[in-house]
Amino acid sequence: MSTWLIVGLGNPGKEYAATRHNIGYLVVDELAARMSAAFAKHRRAHADVADGRLGAERLELLKSRTYMNESGGPVKAAADYAKVTVDRVIVVQDELDIPFGSIRIKVGGGDGGHNGVKSIKKSLGSGDFTRVRVGIDRPPGRQDPADYVLRGFNAVDRRELPNVIATAADAVEAVITDGIAAAQNHYHSG
Repeated sequence: MSTWLIVGLGNPGKEYAATRHNIGYLVVDELAARMSAAFAKHRRAHADVADGRLGAERLELLKSRTYMNESGGPVKAAADYAKVTVDRVIVVQDELDIPFGSIRIKVGGGDGGHNGVKSIKKSLGSGDFTRVRVGIDRPPGRQDPADYVLRGFNAVDRRELPNVIATAADAVEAVITDGIAAAQNHYHSG
């Protein structure tokens, strides 16, 4: 039996916990809750991990203890330790260029300026992992995108956030159980 490594991108610390940039953490927290799995410190990677199962598949959920732009090292260490190949790595990330709440799934491609994805690509030596991109919208007016992603959700988005997190977790599960194409067909039509 092989393992899937599900990486939720975010920044550690209470000050970042409820920010747009941490939606990846929130999604892997939801997956862990579904599997009744608890996070613990990884033996070799500077990360918290939770192990669980989805049907016959073994999942290792990961939240790096480093800042977003240094996510690659912990992901590489965890992938090497669990002998996970790049095609069985799924990264859950925030995405400015997608409307809030929309989900897009892709394999490979550029990093789109996302420092977490850039770090993972460099550390794994490949960008051929799956990305579940969760839309967070562009900042209003002339607000700096770097400032925007590190702020909390507004009241309207906060009300919708539990549904967005659940849908993104469903999308991760669909990639594993149904395959990339079927998951894309389902989640890109919404």
